[in-house]
Amino acid sequence: MTKDDQPPPDVERDLASRFPTAYTILFGLIILVASLTWIIPAGQYDRVMNEEVGRELAVPGTYQTVESNPQGFVEVMLAPTAGFYDPDSYAANAIDVALFVLFLGGFLGVMNATGAIDTGIRSAMRHLKGHEIWMIPILMTLFALGGTTYGMAEETLAFYAILIPVILAAGYDVVTGVAIILIGAGIGVLGSTINPFATGIAANAANIPFTDGIVLRFILLIGGLLICIAYVMRYAARIKTDPSSSVVAHQWDAHRKLFLKSHSATLDTTQMIVLSIFALTFAVMIWGVSTQGWWMARMGALFFGAAILIGLIARLGEKKLTSSFVDGAQDLLGVALVVGLARGIVVIMEQGMIADTILHSAEALLGDLPKLAFINLMFWIEVGMSFFVPSSSGLAVLSMPILAPLADFANVGRDLVVTAYQSANGLVNLINPTFAVVVGGLAIGRISYDRWLAFIWPLLLMLTVFISVVISIGTLL
Repeated sequence: MTKDDQPPPDVERDLASRFPTAYTILFGLIILVASLTWIIPAGQYDRVMNEEVGRELAVPGTYQTVESNPQGFVEVMLAPTAGFYDPDSYAANAIDVALFVLFLGGFLGVMNATGAIDTGIRSAMRHLKGHEIWMIPILMTLFALGGTTYGMAEETLAFYAILIPVILAAGYDVVTGVAIILIGAGIGVLGSTINPFATGIAANAANIPFTDGIVLRFILLIGGLLICIAYVMRYAARIKTDPSSSVVAHQWDAHRKLFLKSHSATLDTTQMIVLSIFALTFAVMIWGVSTQGWWMARMGALFFGAAILIGLIARLGEKKLTSSFVDGAQDLLGVALVVGLARGIVVIMEQGMIADTILHSAEALLGDLPKLAFINLMFWIEVGMSFFVPSSSGLAVLSMPILAPLADFANVGRDLVVTAYQSANGLVNLINPTFAVVVGGLAIGRISYDRWLAFIWPLLLMLTVFISVVISIGTLL
């Protein structure tokens, strides 16, 4: 058979990479953390309930070693299940996020069955012809606003399947689409100003007003956002000119086959109504999360109800409506599994009781350092801990009660410790393989983890230098 006679590669073969899949990486990290529970001594701080935070906080100076609880073969095998819910107490872990992802997939499946999204994309591209690049700063700013105000993270999973086809239709690649959402919301969290789940909890745990240090955090937000927008726009412009320069160039055709469908570029009345409901659904979700305290269950119910309403308006019929919903949920099943695996890593560390020992070592390391050395080492300690505790609120509750008081001995403001913590956590969570938002977004975009690292590492370097300069100047002022 000649080269010309060979069949074209299928989508799955196009998506293949010699780098391990997200599932393998996460399960490998579960094994690694379990191994550390055999090496790192177990220990705990005493904890007291803080009514304002709504959680128990560690008490400085109370660390003590406890009987070790190394995690073995059985615990490793249970970890993916424990990532969803505690198999002993049945308490929920990440099961709510996974179910939300499935409901979201079903909603998108019904939307795709109407053809409204694809037709709307083509209509929008016709009107944006020649100005598509300006979608990037506008959308990244909007996502950053969500990140800095209410810690927009898991909710972003709802936007990937919508934005990626738009970006592909504009002539860019899927990495551009994922970057707009993941980096946009991520830089907002990194520069959290009034985010109650990062700055609010951390400031409370550090026993300072959350407004302390807000000017410095605004500088991090605005400066970081400008750096990120410039980076993504430059990459996108290069891809538009030369698609072969994409970090996922080998998947160019496969991504278009997967995300772009052939439909008319003219919207009919039914499709216009469907798109209006589609947009309203996301508006209601943002309103519910930001003002009504909604979380995954209510968001899932919203998308479930919206899918039924859209199916009825589009007159899909009972069989097509249900099959479209199930097929859509099936498309995101892999993302739901990734969420449980990522949470399983944290479960292993908690059961092995090594988190407080790591924190105690950090406490001893900081000692009586000079100002600049103290704040920069604080930043890197929080970077390291963020890989094991990706949750901004979880890391704040764990580390701030212990590390923030050390700032008093170094003659550094506690607000700088809060800023170092949130910027470190935000930076790591742009690439953190234990963070469901990262692995979930990459899974939806069909981007392997090594390709994402190839794209983002120069930006990480720039942001690291920028953060270090800002917190260092803040310390000297």
